[in-house]
Amino acid sequence: MTYVRNYGRPELFITFTCNPNWEDIQTLLLPGQQAIHRHDITARVFKQNLKSLIDFIVKYSVFRNTRCWLYSIEWQKRGLPHAHILVWLKDKIRPEEIDQIISADQPKAFDASAAYFSLFN
Repeated sequence: MTYVRNYGRPELFITFTCNPNWEDIQTLLLPGQQAIHRHDITARVFKQNLKSLIDFIVKYSVFRNTRCWLYSIEWQKRGLPHAHILVWLKDKIRPEEIDQIISADQPKAFDASAAYFSLFN
């Protein structure tokens, strides 16, 4: 609430989820282990990657100059961490500008019936 009182509403809300298939995690696991078996490795690699993301946003001004930021880390039921990141910018950013930086495309050739068939038969 202190941030909102002082800076208003954040311009960006970003979620960052740990990927158990990150190479940094997989190379440290013993044969037969999964990321959920080694919380120490998962936490360390996640924290390093989160720091890299924050540095990318703040130091390299990917969304322009940052006024302030904060994050909270939660552990999901299946044992993997994710972070909720709030970012306040010095200047407001328009949705069109965000679309120039971030985009997601749906695969063009997706056959839902084939996916259903492979899962349930």
